[in-house]
Amino acid sequence: MARKDKPLRGKRGRAEEPEAPPPAPEPAKPAEAAKEPKRDLTPEQKAAAVIVALGTEKASLIYQHMEPDEIEQLTLEVAKLGFVDGETTEEVLNEYYQMCMMNKAVTEGGLEYARSVLEKAFGGATANELLARVTKSLKTREFAFLNKAREKDLYTALQYERPQTIALVLSYVAPEKAAAVIEQLEGRRQIKVVESMAQMDSASPTAIKIIENEMQKRFDNIFVANSNIKVGGIDFVASVMNNIDRSSEKSIFDGLTSRNEELAEEIRKRMFVFEDIVTMDDRSVQRFVRDCDPKDLVLALKAANQEVANKLFGNMSSRMAESIRDDLEITSNVRMKDVEEAQSRIVGIIRGLEEQGEIVIMKGGKDDIIA
Repeated sequence: MARKDKPLRGKRGRAEEPEAPPPAPEPAKPAEAAKEPKRDLTPEQKAAAVIVALGTEKASLIYQHMEPDEIEQLTLEVAKLGFVDGETTEEVLNEYYQMCMMNKAVTEGGLEYARSVLEKAFGGATANELLARVTKSLKTREFAFLNKAREKDLYTALQYERPQTIALVLSYVAPEKAAAVIEQLEGRRQIKVVESMAQMDSASPTAIKIIENEMQKRFDNIFVANSNIKVGGIDFVASVMNNIDRSSEKSIFDGLTSRNEELAEEIRKRMFVFEDIVTMDDRSVQRFVRDCDPKDLVLALKAANQEVANKLFGNMSSRMAESIRDDLEITSNVRMKDVEEAQSRIVGIIRGLEEQGEIVIMKGGKDDIIA
């Protein structure tokens, strides 16, 4: 029979409790990687991220198609880039792939072909977003060298061209610069150029390329156009006419009215809108207010912003202002169509008084008012 070990006793005869074994250490948990906050990359950093992700061999192929200054800038961005997490890299590469698809489709078949390809590949929403981006980019890139040209040089290069050609080229420059060129043209050519610009919608890639190549030779620059881009139009012409001198404006409108009265009236409408009342001097506002039907003022003010309202009320008699405010409070359920028609009638009165020389409408910062 096995002998039982007696428990050890202390000095006072009490049995000592055996010490509890130390708790077993918990198995070590794998260290969780601290999640890096997602980086918002600039376009330059995205380009650098693509170069890094592609590797040296493929990246070198891209460098072969770049200008030296572009290579220098991109290399600097690569050197400064630092760590980019996998999720961000994947998003950047996906965006790069979409842009490659878009540029290939646009080059091969124009914007409409590109739209059908992109919609099939990425869906309608993404396709629209990509096309909006490339359309804006192409509009600013085509004839971009003309932005550096002086107005005098631009006129010299265009003065003997057909009106349709002048209209196309001027549709790619700032309205102020286009206005300066048109001012220097002979009267009949001014009318033809403005008419062509207003009626222009889009231009074929072939026409743009031929004209741009010719302009490139004259300005010693290189660029290739590759897509239908919206140019010109009535809104653009209205901006040009707002910057042109008054004698040229009158001559152009007189000639244009005899050729195409409807077009001339549409341009006039867009040159001055109801909200432009805030740019008028107080005496001119006081003058046209006297000719307005109070009912039209009430309707027009129903949809006017506070700045326009302040301008009108500040140039009425206190009695008239109080009456119109009272009518505004009790006038409800007004159709937007009625508001727009009332505003249009007021604008018509303003334009009529300007033609008679009784009031002044400021034009593109060119008019100095002498009190």
